[in-house]
Amino acid sequence: MATWDDVRRIALALPETAEHPSYDGLPAWRVKDKTFVWDRPLRKRDREDLGGTVPEGPILGVRVADEGVKQALLADDPEVYFTIPHFDGFPGVLVRLERIGEDELAELVTEAWLCRAPKRLAKQYQDGALP
Repeated sequence: MATWDDVRRIALALPETAEHPSYDGLPAWRVKDKTFVWDRPLRKRDREDLGGTVPEGPILGVRVADEGVKQALLADDPEVYFTIPHFDGFPGVLVRLERIGEDELAELVTEAWLCRAPKRLAKQYQDGALP
């Protein structure tokens, strides 16, 4: 079971990442001013849209590479990953933080970072030229 401390530790270990509050004051992590993971509690409209399937507990928003990756995650483990109509057409998924393991979280956060980091920075990281 992952926690916000795990998200923070993993995200801030990635190069040129900073924690900034989102527009509603909740934690969000950015690389070069591009958000890649954030605290995304469900809002009233989200709860209405989800009906009887409203997950409880902390929800992490995660940027993904594209719609294909999004659909693969949703199909792979619907107990962990889900979406809402507000995310239709948006390359991102929602994660039930209490249901994801730390290793999977680390992979997910790193992939989100790679999607948003400048190409040169991402290549340097993948090549092992950065810590």
